[in-house]
Amino acid sequence: MFTGIIEALGRIRAIETIQGDRRMRFEAPGYLKGVQPGDSVAVNGVCLTALAPGDDHFDADLSAETLNLTTAQHWQVGEGVNLERALTANKPLGGHMVSGHVDGIGTLIERAQDARSWRLRFEAPAALARYIARKGSICIDGISLTVNDVDGNTFGVNIIPHTMNHTTLGARAPGDAVNLEVDLVARYLERLLIARETP
Repeated sequence: MFTGIIEALGRIRAIETIQGDRRMRFEAPGYLKGVQPGDSVAVNGVCLTALAPGDDHFDADLSAETLNLTTAQHWQVGEGVNLERALTANKPLGGHMVSGHVDGIGTLIERAQDARSWRLRFEAPAALARYIARKGSICIDGISLTVNDVDGNTFGVNIIPHTMNHTTLGARAPGDAVNLEVDLVARYLERLLIARETP
C-alpha cells in the first residue's frame, strides 16, 4: 500500500526487452538507499518489485500485463518518474490509501494557470468515470489528488506549486497519457451493492 504522497522524482536509466516483457532500471540518488530485494516501490503509480537494488537505483520486471494496462508501455530512457516507497507503520498517511494497481489510462486535456496554482482537466475511460466524484480522491501517476469537479468522463484537479515542482505533472502537456487509480472505497462500495442485489 501507498499514500500517493510522492517522495522523490526519479529517472529511467535503462530499459531491456526480455522475451516480450521488459526490465527497467530506475535511479534516484539519495532516495533509494536501504531498498531491499522484494520491496515494493510505486513508479508513476505502478507498484513494482525491487530487484538488485543499489544505493541509487533498482531494477524491476514489467510484465506484458503491466505494459498493456499502464503508461509504462511508452516509458523511455531518461524520462522522469514519480517514486514512493511502500507504506510502513511509522509513515504519516498524508494522502489516501493507494494500492499501486492502476485501473486505467487517462489523458490530460486542459492545463491553465490559476493564480499560483494550476488547473488540470483529465479525461478518464468511461468504465472508470463512475468511480470519480467531486471532492473524492483520485491517484494520477501515483499522486494523491482531490477531485474539484466532474463533467461526464472528464474531471478537474487543482495543483499547487509544490506538486508541480516536485512531480512529473510539471512536465505534462495536453494530450499526455497518465495512470489513473480510483478510490478503493468507491470500488468496494460498488462490489458490496452488487453482492447485496444478487439473489
